[in-house]
Amino acid sequence: MAVGSVVVALSLTMAGAVPAMAAEPDFGDPQVVATGLTVPWGMGFLPDGSALVAERNSGRVLRVRPGQAPVVVATVAGVRPNGEAGLLGLAVSPSYADDGYVYVYFTSASDNRIARFTLAAPDDQQVILSGLARASIHDGGRIAFGPDGMLYAGVGDASNTANSQNPESRNGKILRMTPDGGVPESGNPIAGSLVYTLGHRNVQGLAWDADGRMYASEFGQNTWDEVNLIEAGVNYGWPTVEGRAGDPRFRDPIVVWSTAEASPSGATVVDDTLYVAALRGTRLWSVPLDGAGGAGTPVARLQGQFGRLRTAERAPDGALWVTTSNRDGRGNPVATDDRVLRFPPVS
Repeated sequence: MAVGSVVVALSLTMAGAVPAMAAEPDFGDPQVVATGLTVPWGMGFLPDGSALVAERNSGRVLRVRPGQAPVVVATVAGVRPNGEAGLLGLAVSPSYADDGYVYVYFTSASDNRIARFTLAAPDDQQVILSGLARASIHDGGRIAFGPDGMLYAGVGDASNTANSQNPESRNGKILRMTPDGGVPESGNPIAGSLVYTLGHRNVQGLAWDADGRMYASEFGQNTWDEVNLIEAGVNYGWPTVEGRAGDPRFRDPIVVWSTAEASPSGATVVDDTLYVAALRGTRLWSVPLDGAGGAGTPVARLQGQFGRLRTAERAPDGALWVTTSNRDGRGNPVATDDRVLRFPPVS
């Protein structure tokens, strides 16, 4: 079953592509890989370079390749969209060649949960984590495998700010788990707990640099959106703190924006730059990383060109892929929305 349409045919053959040296994306050469989607949210790449894209409201997972129409490869059972809730994050197992697993974070009728399945048997869904509080806003939802092989999840406060400072709640946290949903043998700050960091409002971007440092983008409330350097056991302050406060009890963000400039969602690192997709800000933020856990002055890219931007991911060939989110009820969609965009490395 095919949906959308491919606007640009690319000569690049993705199958068997070898990861290229990282280079600045060519923002002057946007290539539209797919159109006609509705709120593409999660994205992950298969070993052949094709992408899996999750649609928030439909519960569908589509396989997207340059030069071909998207194909529905799975429909996740039990998805209950409502406001910001639905089929959210998607991650491909780092051992995909051996286990074939695709992981998804989604809202069910009773909770937010993480499940996995294979494309060979997408209806055979295995829930690895359940019981995360759901709401029509602040569901978090981004999942990603770190360089340590563990699965990380950004979980929103589910519109209950008390969750974020409650160590017994898994909401308002970044969680770290084994690929089967268990507590890792080492590395988590609280014995027997999946909680990795606390004091978050609504993390929707997770990324690592070449040295394994972890970064997260986070929605503020009325004043400041954030990028944080993530370290085990650290408290990032919400709801006591929004943005930088210099309070020794909490860790200040390395980047802040006004909420009108950002509403930051997906994030990825290309070379020494963190790219953050901005929804309300309708731009892609380019954040230079200093190699020591700090950041330089962010630069706005694509400002107003494609509307609301939801997800940014680096492809195996070094290209930067970005999805729009103009059909999420808060945007002004054009006829071709929502789109998947590809920005190749500068030649």
